Amino acid sequence: MTDTKRRAGRSGGRAARVALRNAPLAEDLRPVRAGLPGGKFKPLTDAEVLRIHHAALDALEQIGLSQAPPSGVEILTKAGAILGDDGRIRFPRALVEDMLTKAARNITLCGREEKHDLHLTGSNVHFGTAGAAVHVVDLETNTYRDSSVQDLHNAAKITHALDNVHFFQRAMVARDITDNLEMDLNTIYACCAGTTKHIGTSFDDPSHVGPGIELLHRLAGGEEAWRARPFVSNSNCFVVPPMKFAEESCRSMEACIRAGMPVLLLSAGQAGATAPAPIALAIVQAVAECLAGVVYVNAIAPSHPAVFGTWPFVSDLRTGAMSGGSAEQALLTAGCAQMHRFYDIPGGAAAGISDAKLPDMQAGWETGITNVLAGLSGLNMAYEAVGMHASLLGFCLESLVLGDDVIGQVLRTVRGIDVTDESTSIDAMKAVCLDGPGHYLGSDQTLKLMQTEYIYPTLGNRMSPKEWNEADRPMLLDQAIKRKNEILDNAQIKFDPEFDAAIRADYNIYFK
Repeated sequence: MTDTKRRAGRSGGRAARVALRNAPLAEDLRPVRAGLPGGKFKPLTDAEVLRIHHAALDALEQIGLSQAPPSGVEILTKAGAILGDDGRIRFPRALVEDMLTKAARNITLCGREEKHDLHLTGSNVHFGTAGAAVHVVDLETNTYRDSSVQDLHNAAKITHALDNVHFFQRAMVARDITDNLEMDLNTIYACCAGTTKHIGTSFDDPSHVGPGIELLHRLAGGEEAWRARPFVSNSNCFVVPPMKFAEESCRSMEACIRAGMPVLLLSAGQAGATAPAPIALAIVQAVAECLAGVVYVNAIAPSHPAVFGTWPFVSDLRTGAMSGGSAEQALLTAGCAQMHRFYDIPGGAAAGISDAKLPDMQAGWETGITNVLAGLSGLNMAYEAVGMHASLLGFCLESLVLGDDVIGQVLRTVRGIDVTDESTSIDAMKAVCLDGPGHYLGSDQTLKLMQTEYIYPTLGNRMSPKEWNEADRPMLLDQAIKRKNEILDNAQIKFDPEFDAAIRADYNIYFK
């Protein structure tokens, strides 16, 4: 080893110790955080964005949507939509454009704690969970089992402890609860009891919205407090692609809007199956369906907070199976993010899904590529970004923990390169090359930027092979299991024990 390498090694050790001693950083000094602006990656040209926009308007005028509930027909036709003899509702261009001017912009999705608020403006990027997995990936046995409300609660607690997972949308179905109303109420409480970050949920039946809102009023401290800061949003599949309304979901959406709950207008077609096979046309259909949602929402309550949820998925055209971790999925999501920016309304789409059954190399590349493109495209809300396996059928708590590292690296790419007078000054180069040791390790500039310019993985291993052997060769999944258990062992319920006891006295709560 040369003298320079020895000095560099000693300086590197000192720098690492300084970084450790100085952590954690103040929010404004952290290298990555919620809401970093993206948007530097644009898979579509401006002309292509306009072509997709006009095709979506053509689809709404010429094809329209079928199967609106009677309440929806009344709401939409009063606003100016046209009910045809074929039962389809068509949307004149002028109506869509008018409703776009009324749509909410720069909205805030509140957490129960203000520090967790999500400011959906411009190209600000946020990552979180979502989905309705029916299985849990159990790494202790490498098997799939039915998901439970306790699993959901545990996922919420883990999310609360992760810096780079910014919100918790219901990620699993509580399959241990057979009564659907009890399942919806337990889902709300399990999520809220686990984290004070913003939460997303759905309702199995429109009649469940009222009881769910009553529970939320109690959690908020009353209706007025709830309406001032609604900390749970409704994930609403108001359409069944291609170009059909989902009647019960529409009725739930109407009730949620009137109750002051933000909504995610979710269109989840699958290219090659329930959406067209061309990537561009799949985006056209998703945009058209969500524009119909914009009309619907703003006809009920102008400027009601709504997320433009274009979520087109991908089919493996050899089998018809969903392929959530594909390059095509990454492009679909990025293209949708560009359309959100074109309309200047808050948008969300899917990213981070893996088709792999376990957290392996395939899961790593699929989670990485789709999340990177989502972040760089400036997607406001990247849903399903962590934990999802088997094309949304399985959720893995250890992958949720590992995903925090993935999203940290993704956010660093979103932040980009700071090019300033200070960062391009050659003074540091002069000091090292002309007067100094010939390397930058241990220099004042390096030590100053160690934490503010660079991000370090929590579980990712950067040891040399020698250090790795000396540390008894730690394996990544073992470390993920250990980290998961540490979080769960130290997590605290997010409600006062007396309040929790009162809720449990009035509701049949299934989790501990």
